[in-house]
Amino acid sequence: MPEKYNIPIDPVPPRLPPVGKYSTVEFREDCAGSCRECVKKKCIYGIFKNTQEHIQFMTEPEYSYECNSCFRCVQECTRGIFSRVINPAYRTLGDDYWNPDIISRTWVQAHTGAIPVSGAGYRGPFSGEGFDSMWTDMSEIVRPTRDGIHGREYINTGIELSKRPHRLVFNKDMSLATDIPKSLEIPLPILFSTPDFGVKTPNILLSMALAAQKIGTLMVIDAGDIKGELAPFVTHFIPRITGAPADFTELIQTCPMTEMAYGPEMETHVATLRKIKEDVIISAGVILDDLSPEIAVSLAKMGIDTIHFYSGHNGKSRDSKRPLFLKDAIRNVHLALVDNALRNSVNLIFSGGIAMAEHVNKAIILGADGVAVDASLLVAMECRLCYNCKKGLPCPAKLEEVQPESGAGRIVNLMGAWRNQILEMLGAMGIREARRLRGEMGRLMLFDDLEKECFEPLFGEKKVFA
Repeated sequence: MPEKYNIPIDPVPPRLPPVGKYSTVEFREDCAGSCRECVKKKCIYGIFKNTQEHIQFMTEPEYSYECNSCFRCVQECTRGIFSRVINPAYRTLGDDYWNPDIISRTWVQAHTGAIPVSGAGYRGPFSGEGFDSMWTDMSEIVRPTRDGIHGREYINTGIELSKRPHRLVFNKDMSLATDIPKSLEIPLPILFSTPDFGVKTPNILLSMALAAQKIGTLMVIDAGDIKGELAPFVTHFIPRITGAPADFTELIQTCPMTEMAYGPEMETHVATLRKIKEDVIISAGVILDDLSPEIAVSLAKMGIDTIHFYSGHNGKSRDSKRPLFLKDAIRNVHLALVDNALRNSVNLIFSGGIAMAEHVNKAIILGADGVAVDASLLVAMECRLCYNCKKGLPCPAKLEEVQPESGAGRIVNLMGAWRNQILEMLGAMGIREARRLRGEMGRLMLFDDLEKECFEPLFGEKKVFA
């Protein structure tokens, strides 16, 4: 058994005051002022630790992202002077997919490295679009010994990015006759990928590279960006090449893997890559669209090691009259390879729309080998996904001021929190290896299927609001 993999956690406070969701409004004129056990002192999240400062400078209400809405202060105050309000600015974070709750939870995880909790319990929807319409079977949760977080049982989260032999053949003297291809494994089913939007200064890229090095994963990055301070991290890069591979010969020979953008000359480029480096591990970068299943089959026959599909940042396929969400697109690609007896010949990585830890496991259940995260890395460094950068406007989170150690620390914390959640889900499903989860549809429950089996809506009639 390999040594247990661990991601070191070290809290990294935010550089700027985060946009919090809740604030406590107090009617101080009704405060008795003599309570020995004031509810402010009982707050386990320490929301009121700076109350005197707020009174002195009249800065209230302060909206805190540390408040988990347990309502203890509201319920236990003997004078009933507290009420909770929601920050109007909070509602403006992100968009319909990257909603404020996802962004806020990502900030907390990047700060603390801990799994996010809510004092008022889960208040989200039980069904929705894409990953939200999927439930996972936690039938093994009654077995507490299946616990990879606390070390009582080993759960492996590693995946391969290289090809594996389908079978082993031995000579008469029992020596191995099969040529074992070069192996490339990462300890987490998560790669990093540079987003196609956002502030991407050298320090931002350096933060991502440093985090990839610390947790032992790889980062997909444009080959032209690997220079200067990024050069020492070359062993943790997958250079993304869109032109002629010969222009990046030295980089291809040094990096553990190379990604070639899919195009008409793909077969020629693959041959060139293998001339440059005989045992090169090749990934094909493909835009996720309606033709992806057919492209996956052709690339698998070509001998590609890994196919990296790029969806939009909202998790939907591109260039389609009817965009598919990752939930359906992953399944279509996986089954196309299964039908052609090619599934074990290639690895599948999907990026775009991977916003939470649960998305990683759900993507693997649907047929992916792993995922690549992009926008989440920016959010970990306090990005608000306001898209000012696309409009040429200043970044309110001042990402250009991020220091590599701080940015990397927050990304590492986020991945540590995500991995613990991945382990919790794997343990509850009774699965001890992330690779075993691939295509395990028996661990998946789809909301629409459950409704059909029940012959009626599970949560009442669906309402459509104009």
